[in-house]
Amino acid sequence: MKRLAVLTVLAATTLAIAPSATPSASASATHRPTEYVVSTVPGDTPEGITVTPDGTMYVTSVGTGAVYRGTTRTPKLTQFLPAGSDGRTSATGVHVDRWGRVLIAGASTSKLFLYDARGRLLDVRRAAAGSFLNDFTIAGDAVYVTDSATNQIWRAPLTRDGLGELEPWITRDAIRPTPYFLNGIVTDGRVLLVGEQGQDVTYRIDLRTKQVTVLDVPNGILSGDGYLLEGHRLYAVYNAGGGKYVTRLAILNHDLTQATLVADSAPGTAGATPTTIARDRDRLLWVNSQLDGAPGTPPYTVSVVPGLR
Repeated sequence: MKRLAVLTVLAATTLAIAPSATPSASASATHRPTEYVVSTVPGDTPEGITVTPDGTMYVTSVGTGAVYRGTTRTPKLTQFLPAGSDGRTSATGVHVDRWGRVLIAGASTSKLFLYDARGRLLDVRRAAAGSFLNDFTIAGDAVYVTDSATNQIWRAPLTRDGLGELEPWITRDAIRPTPYFLNGIVTDGRVLLVGEQGQDVTYRIDLRTKQVTVLDVPNGILSGDGYLLEGHRLYAVYNAGGGKYVTRLAILNHDLTQATLVADSAPGTAGATPTTIARDRDRLLWVNSQLDGAPGTPPYTVSVVPGLR
């Protein structure tokens, strides 16, 4: 979620690794819409997205906490979880775990929610009051969550039995340069890559030692909101300035200490404010949040990232 939008919401109250396999020709040829209607409800303001290998799409609403679900084969999503249910009045990051359960970051609610595929609440865990749980990634038997308010990373055990308690894993004083807005987060199972939009950097954090370094990017800036990691390809939804948003692609070295920028997508449409990104076979999808002009104007949509795969 964008920094200015979060600060506005707070003042008012308020990518797991994707598969890197090359899609088959038949999968690429399957007709799929290039734009999806998430919601027509005023104020829904979508933010997070995940797409499962079978094409099931989940999109969250930071404005109301509703969660929508659909398939990449049809152009309209339907409500999966109603706004405000279970105290979930805002929602940002979303992922499906290996057991098919849906995890949702509750943004300014300071909560992390776990649901089954039928929408039944299984667990809810609370971070410290005043936290803004923005995005998260799953590594082994744990989930790691960025907190954009306190600028630390929370960790909770995640097993077949459910979701454990959230505990601070790395606090702000252990991160240099000092973060001002932690956001997107991904992992390869060895390290975390975490976007920091206040400093326009990406942190590399060793999961075993907790050593924090800044990802070296010799030929430009790599920071962002939504991140997607596919092997050594890192995608980041980046605010290029002046209302221009692109998806930036970088190639990482073997130990994920250095990144080389290789391409930018075409910009999102004016006022769309793309936030998070997901893979759908041979293409990328991003959420058109309209956060720069929140709450924006329905319909709220997800669309194909232009000019980049």
